[in-house]
Amino acid sequence: MTAVSNIYPTAALQAVDAAHHIHPFTDTKELNAEGTRIITKAEGVWLTDSEGHRILDGMAGLWCVQVGHGRSEIADAVHKQMLELSYYNTFFKTSHPPVIALAEKIAEIAPDHMKRVFFCSSGSEANDTVFRMVRHYWDQMGKPDKKVIIGRWNGYHGSTLAGTSLGGMKAMHEQGDLPVPGVDHIDQPYWFGEGGDMSPDEFGIHIARQLERKIDEIGEDKVAAFIAEPVQGAGGVIIPPETYWPEIKRILSERNILFVADEVICGFGRLGSWFGSDYYGLKPDLMPIAKGLTSGYLPMGGVLVSDRVVEGLIDKGGEFYHGYTYSGHPACAAAALANLEIIQREKLVERVRDDIGPYLQSRWTVLGEHPLVGEARMVGLVGALELVPEKGNRKKAFADTGTVGTICRDISFQNGLIMRAVRDSMIISPPLVLSHEEADLLVATARKTLDDTYAELKRQGKV
Repeated sequence: MTAVSNIYPTAALQAVDAAHHIHPFTDTKELNAEGTRIITKAEGVWLTDSEGHRILDGMAGLWCVQVGHGRSEIADAVHKQMLELSYYNTFFKTSHPPVIALAEKIAEIAPDHMKRVFFCSSGSEANDTVFRMVRHYWDQMGKPDKKVIIGRWNGYHGSTLAGTSLGGMKAMHEQGDLPVPGVDHIDQPYWFGEGGDMSPDEFGIHIARQLERKIDEIGEDKVAAFIAEPVQGAGGVIIPPETYWPEIKRILSERNILFVADEVICGFGRLGSWFGSDYYGLKPDLMPIAKGLTSGYLPMGGVLVSDRVVEGLIDKGGEFYHGYTYSGHPACAAAALANLEIIQREKLVERVRDDIGPYLQSRWTVLGEHPLVGEARMVGLVGALELVPEKGNRKKAFADTGTVGTICRDISFQNGLIMRAVRDSMIISPPLVLSHEEADLLVATARKTLDDTYAELKRQGKV
């Protein structure tokens, strides 16, 4: 077996990786020809690769490292827990102190009408759990025909069978003949790309009313739930117009349909509130969570359950035939508790709302003046830059969707900043501990990346 070390030669690590490792969301053949980037160390908002280059982690890992990398408090809490109780399940009438404490802590910070949580290991598992909970709830409430769950095109709810189906990523649907029966979709509130000649406010109401029309088309007696992210993350940081969520709330209030707010990305301070539902004044029936729950230090997810759903799920439901080996894993619970303690002690939610959020937003939006950028948007600490071939014309896109975004992403890495490309949008979601100086550097590096990309596109004749 090859020894793995942070000082092992990059080429040797790449060769072993290529020989044995199948990466997620990757063209493995193409990656193996290029060679993987090897990250060996991380501290705060900074990563170090196997060549010694420092890279600013503009994506907080994968939307998750709220408190920054290398927090010894979390490592110490996990180590202590593993020495005391490394693992035991929560099946068979059994529990343990860390999961009990975590459930209580989550109930403390959750919306007032949500006091219970079901644990799993990821956001994808959380949304599979949602699928089961929604249907079981309606069965117990005497409405077994309410089966259809409505999601949004370009929404993302994970990559498991149910998660992929609930999401609206058509490329994912094409692999595996998805979505599964009983899932339908409406359009996303993406004004920049799909708003046509409407103002943002007009578009927000127009697109929200697609939900109303879809419910009428299917029949309210058959629709079980509507699932949506408060702000779409993997879809390209789609921030809805201000009129969107109030109209969705009106529609749902008039109908007997569950609302699922997917908080996997928006939860735990990302928008400057504990949850995106708090930010937008939503009152969901179910809330999938993950990512920022542990800041990614260990894998953990869950589903917050409202008082309304408790009636069908617990009071009437009997045994719920669903669960995971690692539901409420003690070491993961210890990591989550330590992580949440840091977020509260350092007032990171308030910091995003009142300090670093507005600070970065004011600088990020100025990038919208760049000739390659059609729109710069940000809420809390999550933002996007729409790259366009013709400034001022949002109806015109690059011919080969995704190519320019990939060029810009690769240049950004070379410049020392991780930005993610979605289609031809560049997105960021940095750790909540980002300093003002690091925010300035992030924006300066993003600007240089735009300049370098623009020069490359001019060379290629794309602009």
